[in-house]
Amino acid sequence: MSGPLISKERLVVVGNGMAAVRTVEELLSRAPQRYDITVIGAEPHANYNRIMLSAVLAGEKTVDEIVINPRDWYSKSGIALLAGCTVTAIDRVAKTVSVAGADPVAYDKLLLGTGSKPLAPPIPGLELPGVRAFRDIADVDAMVAASERHRRAVVIGGGLLGLEAAWGLKRRGMSVAVVHLMATLMERQLDTTAGELLQRDLDARGIAFFTNGQTEEILGSERAEGVRLADGREIPADLVVLAIGIRPNVDLARGAGLDVNRGILVGDDMRTSDPAIFAVGECIEHNGQVFGLVAPIWEQAKVCAARLAGDTDAAYVPPPVFTSLKITGVDVFSAGALAAADDADEEITLHDARRGLYKKVILRDDRIVGSVLYGHVADGQWYVQLMRNKADVSAFRDQLVFGRSFAEQAGAAPAARVDVAAMADGEQVCGCNGVSKGTICRTILAKDLRTLDAVRAHTKASASCGSCTGTVEAILAHLRGDGAATAARSEDPPICKCTEMGHDSVRREIVAQGLTTIAEVRETLGWKSVDGCQKCRPALNYYLICAWPQTYRDDPQSRFVNERVHANIQKDGTFSVVPRMWGGLTNPRELRAIADAAEKFAVPTVKVTGGQRIDMLGVKKEDLPAIWADLSRAGLVSGHAYGKALRTVKTCVGSEWCRFGTQDSTGLGVKIEQMCWGSWTPHKVKLAVSGCPRNCAEATIKDLGVVCVEAGYDVVVGGNGGVEVRVTDHLVRVASEADVLEYVAAFMQLYREEARYLERTAPWVKRVGIDYVRQRIVADADGRRALQRRFLVSQVPVQIDPWAQRAAGAAAHEYRVLAVAAE
Repeated sequence: MSGPLISKERLVVVGNGMAAVRTVEELLSRAPQRYDITVIGAEPHANYNRIMLSAVLAGEKTVDEIVINPRDWYSKSGIALLAGCTVTAIDRVAKTVSVAGADPVAYDKLLLGTGSKPLAPPIPGLELPGVRAFRDIADVDAMVAASERHRRAVVIGGGLLGLEAAWGLKRRGMSVAVVHLMATLMERQLDTTAGELLQRDLDARGIAFFTNGQTEEILGSERAEGVRLADGREIPADLVVLAIGIRPNVDLARGAGLDVNRGILVGDDMRTSDPAIFAVGECIEHNGQVFGLVAPIWEQAKVCAARLAGDTDAAYVPPPVFTSLKITGVDVFSAGALAAADDADEEITLHDARRGLYKKVILRDDRIVGSVLYGHVADGQWYVQLMRNKADVSAFRDQLVFGRSFAEQAGAAPAARVDVAAMADGEQVCGCNGVSKGTICRTILAKDLRTLDAVRAHTKASASCGSCTGTVEAILAHLRGDGAATAARSEDPPICKCTEMGHDSVRREIVAQGLTTIAEVRETLGWKSVDGCQKCRPALNYYLICAWPQTYRDDPQSRFVNERVHANIQKDGTFSVVPRMWGGLTNPRELRAIADAAEKFAVPTVKVTGGQRIDMLGVKKEDLPAIWADLSRAGLVSGHAYGKALRTVKTCVGSEWCRFGTQDSTGLGVKIEQMCWGSWTPHKVKLAVSGCPRNCAEATIKDLGVVCVEAGYDVVVGGNGGVEVRVTDHLVRVASEADVLEYVAAFMQLYREEARYLERTAPWVKRVGIDYVRQRIVADADGRRALQRRFLVSQVPVQIDPWAQRAAGAAAHEYRVLAVAAE
């Protein structure tokens, strides 16, 4: 006979955010059958990573990509989800919560995760349309919509949230100004020097700043039109974003009669003044402290879940925290004190303003009590470990500010490096998602995981900002031994003899760790050669261009000679000049300019190319700027025939002239080429548009081709007409030219972001599989549009004619002839 049914307690969770749902996750892992759980969230979404909203605003991620727990997770976990519902009151006597537009929900235990609300200064105009906070998906949607209709934005607040909002709007094409009350940016996380460096770098990226600026009024009658500062200055704006801070959302708790101060007061057991009600996250106050970073909130979730599961000993102790952030492609890090507290403290600084590098370490009694890093933060975790261990650093004090590698040579214990075998199971690895080493190890062994992507999928470790990727990989290698490492190397062989890391790993670490220079990549990732080699230098230069298109400065010395001088060197030492002809079209003015230039500079050979262009062969190196100047005056620009870049978009005449043409293939080819020209890619890229299935433009052996048909356009990818001919794979059929442009941009960006340097599209598509490409571009519409946005953003800084620049005197040293002394 079966035993009597045990009645479950009813747990109601008010809040569907990161803190509340993380508590539910922890509770399910401890006592999965103890409660019937109902989660009530005000937003109409599943649980998502609020930290990554800035990436959505910037177009780097989609909303789906930042979801932590999709809706089916709730049903599979036996959780009732009431999304888009507002809890209006708590009846502590009846133990029910009132829900707007629905019946009351009864509870035995209640968990409050009501989060925080944006601070709003008491200034006129806050109620105007066009004024937004930056706290949730609805705010991001409104800001994106505003960026599509309007041109100017003002962000009030120069802290982390405000700068992320400013950069996201800048990435969306808006003109952005930031108004900040204090003298320097991010004054709570950075000292004055680092804050000034940050402002300098962001100003160079096109963001205007009004520091020491107090907003007095938001201007406008029907909608926001600008802001007025206390000193009388006015800044025009179509969108005003409030990002001056947050405060705990205590309204519901206060209405229920719970003890509140700045936040909902809780004890070490995460209970409120009512023993049946718990609270976690940004809404709470514990021992006079409120919280906004995830590390202490994850610890709250663990303690609260343990208490709900019956553990009477679990107690909350706030963990030491540090700030490691990427602001618009610039790395900043701080931990502990920002400055010396008194004369007994010491400050050691390293400052290279030209390189944008700043390090400060604060010592007290030969022990680190704080650090501030700007521009290069690879040693941040090492400083934190020394702080936590209260290590005596006197033996290597003089080398301390130069980083771990220098300090270890002077006597610092190498054990300061991450030693995954020595890490405690409870030690946190992933701060964004609160994943410990023990959780990662148990999951790897239980589910027989063998790749980083699999570990990410099952644990969420390194799935958000990616800064812990190296540690997660080290844990995986430690558990799986040489087999996993060998398999990883065979799948991603080393770039060159300077490193054991492969292309995919290096690209991942560049983004995850925010590495922004070639030197920083080599130093951080342990290159064996301080200068690299001819294989890795151009690869790293390309990967950095792709990762940080708006901020990275191209390193010409890391390019092959053809790309450095913007012309193809020939076997006799002369060069060829190939102007761009959009879609193969030209006109008498362009042809006359080419003929005149060929005569003027005695070009020995002029040839029509297979890509429907004209090649002038035999140009002397010293004549290149002058011949480019003549061609530029006729409107001709570089054809990039020398580069790992878009070469040509070959077309047939299409429906305009051909009786078989089904669509305007020439016009579409011109649009594609005008969208894609200038783009740097892993290898050369050739496109084509054929006006009908007779395929006169040979679209089915190009990197990407479009074949026009009566029903629309067939997009095909991964072809090659070289030594190893490969016919394209069919990607998708679409109905309009706008659709074609969207898919072309998405494919170009996916190839740019994921192929290895010097890998053509044909071997790349063969390696990853056409099904993978279809999944990323065809099946995932939001992902496709995100790829398109990133491609278009990356095109802004590169669609400047390099020939015209050099004709005007840029890089003149490349074209000088070395004088030979007479004997």
